[in-house]
Order: sequence, then C-alpha cells, then structure tokens
Amino acid sequence: MDLLNYIFHLGVLFAIYGFIWGIIEIALRMLSGARKRGIGEVYIIKAVKYIFLANVTFLFCVNPISSKMTLVNQGIIAGVVLLTYFIGKFQKKKNQSRIFKMGINGFPSLSPVFDLKAEIIVIGISLSVFIAFWLYPTYAINPLANWFHLSIIDISDTPIFGFIFKVIGFFFMLSMIFKVANAFGFLVSKFDRTNNVQSDYQSNDDEFDDYEEIT
Repeated sequence: MDLLNYIFHLGVLFAIYGFIWGIIEIALRMLSGARKRGIGEVYIIKAVKYIFLANVTFLFCVNPISSKMTLVNQGIIAGVVLLTYFIGKFQKKKNQSRIFKMGINGFPSLSPVFDLKAEIIVIGISLSVFIAFWLYPTYAINPLANWFHLSIIDISDTPIFGFIFKVIGFFFMLSMIFKVANAFGFLVSKFDRTNNVQSDYQSNDDEFDDYEEIT
C-alpha cells in the first residue's frame, strides 16, 4: 500500500509539473510568434524540461511525504517511474509522427518534430542527471528547481486544483501498474519462448545423434 501511495504522489507531481510547463510553453510560443522551431531548439527545450523534471523528482525523494520506505527504495522506484514516463512520451511522439506522415503528407509543417536519436539522447541525459544528483545532491538545490517543487506542493494543496491533479495521479498510478505488469509479462513470455527454442534444439540434436548411431 505504501508503494502505491508513493507512485500516486509521483503521478500528482508529474501531472502538476506538466501543467506548469504547459504554461511556460505557451509563454515561449507567444514570445516567438508563429515562427516554426528548428529541431535543435525543440530538443534543447525538451532537454531542459526533462532535466528539471528529474531534478524535481529527486527533491521529492529527499523531501518525501510520510513514507515507510527507505530513501534508497524511494530513489529506485522514482527512477523506474521516471524511465517509464519518458518511454511513454517517446512512444506517443513516435506514433504521432508516424500517423501524421501517413495521413497528412501535403502539410509537412503540421507534422510534429521527431528525431529518434535526439529523443534517446535527451532521455539518456535526463536519467543520467537524476542518477548524478544522488552522488552530488548539492547540485540539485537551485532556485528554479526549488520554485517548481514549492509550486507543485502549493497547487496540490489547493482544494479544487489539488483534487483534479490527485484524480490524474490516481490514473497515473493505475497506468504504471499496467505498464509494469505488461513489461513483466513480456519478459516472462520471452524467457519461456527462449527455453522452448532451446528445448526444441536439444531434441533435434538428440534425434540426430540416434540416427547416426543406427547408420
């Protein structure tokens, strides 16, 4: 139950962070006007977004809610949830790009910017930063990350907005459970399939040996 509660609060954190970053994105769009962003600009902004999410997640781990889990366990779970979140965003963006390329070939400007290599690099850097904060925690304390962290806490404590984001956090928790269960089921099926292939291969070897002995 403590684990589910912890994932639930991580879901609330991610939802509110996404809401705040959405406001920042609107402000950036207004400042830049109708200018189309280049791929470099898109992924620099995404890297900043993901790195600060990793930063805020770390602050959440070291300034936790009432939890009976050890700090190490909280860090591991937060890292797994963060990775799952990034992979989910990656798959969603990849699917959107594929759909737009298939259905709106005549309007390339409407197609979302997607670069496989850049996406992987941004995710890798963000996860590396999250791990680095555990080795050098003083670097995680900075004005912008503190502002995000305190703003998330304030919003989650408000009666109306807090309730809305807690509902989102609940569904986020369910989504994480299903994703982990699916990943576990996939690994088990892969393991079983590998064992079956090895068994079939050994059976074929045995039959071949018997044939050679008869001849």
